[in-house]
Amino acid sequence: MPRPLPRSLTGRLVVTAAATIVLALALAAVSIGHVLGRFVMQDLDGRLDTQIVLLVRAVRPDGTVNPAALVDLPPFDRAGSGWAWEILAPGGSWRSASLGPAELPLPRGWRDMRPPPPPLPEPPPHPPGDGHLPPPGDLFLPPGTGGAVPPPHPLDGRDATGRWLHYRITSLPTSGGPVYILAAGPRAIVERPLRGAMAPLLLSLLLLGLFLTLALIVQLRVGLRPLTRLRVMMAEVRAGRLRAITVSEPTELLPLVEEVNALIAANHQAVSRARAHVANLAHGLKTPLATLRLDLDAPGRDPDGVLRVQVARMERQIRHHLGRARAAETGGAAVPASPLAPHVADLCAVLPRLYADRPVSIQTDVPEALAVRCDPQDLDELLGNLLDNACRHAASRVTVTARAEGRMTLLQIADDGPGMSPAAIAAFSAGRRLDESGAASGNGFGLLISRELAELHGGEVTLAPRDPRGLAVRITLPAA
Repeated sequence: MPRPLPRSLTGRLVVTAAATIVLALALAAVSIGHVLGRFVMQDLDGRLDTQIVLLVRAVRPDGTVNPAALVDLPPFDRAGSGWAWEILAPGGSWRSASLGPAELPLPRGWRDMRPPPPPLPEPPPHPPGDGHLPPPGDLFLPPGTGGAVPPPHPLDGRDATGRWLHYRITSLPTSGGPVYILAAGPRAIVERPLRGAMAPLLLSLLLLGLFLTLALIVQLRVGLRPLTRLRVMMAEVRAGRLRAITVSEPTELLPLVEEVNALIAANHQAVSRARAHVANLAHGLKTPLATLRLDLDAPGRDPDGVLRVQVARMERQIRHHLGRARAAETGGAAVPASPLAPHVADLCAVLPRLYADRPVSIQTDVPEALAVRCDPQDLDELLGNLLDNACRHAASRVTVTARAEGRMTLLQIADDGPGMSPAAIAAFSAGRRLDESGAASGNGFGLLISRELAELHGGEVTLAPRDPRGLAVRITLPAA
């Protein structure tokens, strides 16, 4: 299922802000276009309404029309101009000169624009010798309008050629029946300037949107820079070069910094307590081991010296862990760089003699320049456990390869033995010893200790099956 938003905080802010900017600019374009359209339409309506006002003065109260009072304003007097008017009265119809013999196409529903009012009483007769126009005091103005022409209503339609026309229609109540006056003009007069204005407007809004998006990206870069600085400082803390995060701004991050520093302090205290327990245990074992070594020095107690070797090994382990405990108590020091090739070579020289009864060869490909940030004794114990397991289970060959991968060094120890089942690999990934899970035997402690040592130095140990058979153990450690 695709994600609606990116994973990064910057990506989410950019996407949501860009969508908001696009929506706001689209609404602005529609609003501005509507305002411009109304402005241009008002000019068109004004010209049509002016013509209607002149035509209204030619209508008598009885519904007849005085042809002598009909006036064609330009461009209603030019044929084919697209501007036209027509009067529909009970006694006939009159048209503008621009129509010629043709009739004005009437838009659909034009009679529904305004219901005709009831007819008025017959006005008194005009004096004889009226001529063509009624006296000024008898010009027709519908009652109840305050002396104003009834407001025309807009309507759109097409002419015979399919061209869009804009109509203004008004109806006059007369004693002879309703009189309808229609004036029309080409709607292209509105659309042409509107299109001409919208092109630069849309270009301006597009440039504005690009500028706002660019400004937003710059703002996010500047605003989120403290998070990058915080990440760098946390990496310094993890590497042991800093004991706490020291960030004074922005103020929104200070509560988070305080919580992270409190977590660092709590972890440091927990590690210190664990190291203290190790030191106490080592001190507790040191004296009994010293007594045991003295007892083994007595004649006949250890004729072949095997027990003294094991006691000496136990004392070296105790001294090692005591040293690490003291280092933790004093704040520790930077882990020195340990060249990888010499440690691998020493172990590969010893292990074939331990398995002399089996034809196991060890092939190595470890560059001399590779070094890792790992305590030398820890590195020997880590590699020794894994190489010992590989030689014990291999059919004939063990391969050791190493390469640099960014800030880490990848070391792989592979054998051609029976390998491990997916259940055993899953048990190891879950943190259980393999001898406890019943999936394997004889390598549970070694693998677990190796993984703990790798994780202690910022690395990891993973297992993977080989094709067609065998097991590959991958160790990653920080590169020096």
